This record gives sequence, C-alpha cells and structure tokens, in this order.
Amino acid sequence: MAGRFFDEWQVGDRVTHQPSRTVTETDNLLFSTMTHNIQPLHLDAEAARASEFGRILVNSTFTFSLAVGLSIADTTLGTLVANLGFDKVVTPKPTFIGDTLTCSSEVVELRESRSRPGQGIVVFRHEMTNQRGEQVLSMLRTVLLHRRGGADGAQAAL
Repeated sequence: MAGRFFDEWQVGDRVTHQPSRTVTETDNLLFSTMTHNIQPLHLDAEAARASEFGRILVNSTFTFSLAVGLSIADTTLGTLVANLGFDKVVTPKPTFIGDTLTCSSEVVELRESRSRPGQGIVVFRHEMTNQRGEQVLSMLRTVLLHRRGGADGAQAAL
C-alpha cells in the first residue's frame, strides 16, 4: 500500500505496519558509530554487562529512526511534502539486540494548511512494540501531505 493523501485520512485511522524488524548487533553498531554515539552501553559488551541491564542496549535513536522508516510505506510514501516535527518521543522500555519490533500508527490530528490550499497537516502517533508486546517507543510525527489532485497541481506517484 502506498502512502495516503491528506484527504484520505481521518482522525482515529490506525495502521499496523509490516514487516516487523528484528534488530541485529550490526544495526546497533553501525548506527551508533555512524552517528558518533560512543556510549559504552551501546558498544562495550563488558560495560553493558556490568550495568543494571546486563547486556548491550540498542541505541534509542536507532529505534526512533526505525519507527519512522517502518511507517513510511503505509503513511507518507509518495504523498509527503515535508516532515514538520517530531514531538513527545518516549522510550518506556529498552530495546535489546534480537528484539523484533512492530510499528503502528494512528492519526491523532488533521488540519487544513492555511498557506498551502493543496496540502494538509497530519499528526501521527507512532508506537513501537517488541515481541513481548511491550511498548519500546511512542512519538508524535507531524507531516505536511499533498491532497489528492491538490490545488498546487502536485500529483504524488502511487
């Protein structure tokens, strides 16, 4: 399913995105080093083992980025003008190497764009759960989307 246009969403619409994704040691290592996050809890097995968690924690910004990535195909693929913001990002449970994560999205707000008549603003609540059903991330993502056949003449490819 390709992303939806602004006028195809309603408050309360909910999507569980597939596929889910199992986090690997390589994911965590590459993401942490590419973003220059040298936190020992993400990279040093001995330091992590000595922590209260007893093992390496997956970089929470990887979990955040994965939630956005997993949601794109069903929400904004081909219809996005821009991401306007990310708010209220919380990580109530840690993510560990080997966890399989599933992302779901719910529309919590819709509003017309005052300055762009062919576009509208959607606020999604993205939630990520692990294989045990524990929530590992929740956030709000505000996006600017094209309308189907919007007044600005833009047609997003489906």
